[in-house]
Amino acid sequence: MIEPTPNGAKLFEPATALRSALWLPVFDELADPVVITRLAVEAEEAGWDGVFLWDHLRWQAPVRQVADPWITLAAIATATERLRLGPMITPLARRRPTKVAKETATLDRLSGGRLTLGVGLGSDRFGSELSKTGESLDDRRRGQMLDESLEILTAAWSGQPVHHRGEHYVVDDIEFLPRPIQQPGVPVWVGGFPGKVAPMRRAAKYDGFFPVNLEHPDQVAEVAATLTDLRQDTTTPYDIAVAFPPGTDLAPYVAAGATWWMAEFPPGVALDQVRGALRDGPPVHTVR
Repeated sequence: MIEPTPNGAKLFEPATALRSALWLPVFDELADPVVITRLAVEAEEAGWDGVFLWDHLRWQAPVRQVADPWITLAAIATATERLRLGPMITPLARRRPTKVAKETATLDRLSGGRLTLGVGLGSDRFGSELSKTGESLDDRRRGQMLDESLEILTAAWSGQPVHHRGEHYVVDDIEFLPRPIQQPGVPVWVGGFPGKVAPMRRAAKYDGFFPVNLEHPDQVAEVAATLTDLRQDTTTPYDIAVAFPPGTDLAPYVAAGATWWMAEFPPGVALDQVRGALRDGPPVHTVR
């Protein structure tokens, strides 16, 4: 959380523990929703704070099996009581925002208000899932579609009639009811590369930022400083999530402003490896 200090500077508020989540590629051994749901139950029992799932249609060889994360998240929602859950990240440019509005509201209600929506541009790099399905490969165009989709989602979650006529989408006087349990809407974390201004400008409008491919803690400190400058409301909670394999020294990243750790596993990871990290339990750190 960021708050203004007496001299006008804005700092991350201390006093909360780093929250920890499993960040799972639902591929091969993890492509079974029953397996993932059991892992989520075990994670909750072991004291983890969340389970987030990759959202892909396909992945490069040798990965062959890929589960649907949204159906799997629904199963997790019904089997757990405390875990925060969500797709991390879903490329909104290859989804219909009206469908996502219904899915997110329904999943939030099913989970009792535990959904976090991770969003981003997506990539064709590892699975050719954009080029092989006729989706746009233009980052700028997908960025515009992402922004427009987020506008529609925000309006839909309000419960008021949505009137939207944009370059990419039209929604003509539709109410999206029932609303999510969380108000004013489902928390949104934006994924993007650190050092890129566009995703951070986008993230500053929402509830969190997920900087991908981090290399050192200074990048998190720079992200935190940039977001502090960009955010208009610095009195509400804000999250910065970092992804690293189990066993990583997280203390420097916590000191730099990270509030969530996503335990990262490679595509095609064996079930036993995930279960071993799960049983080790989450680390204990205090967020500065």
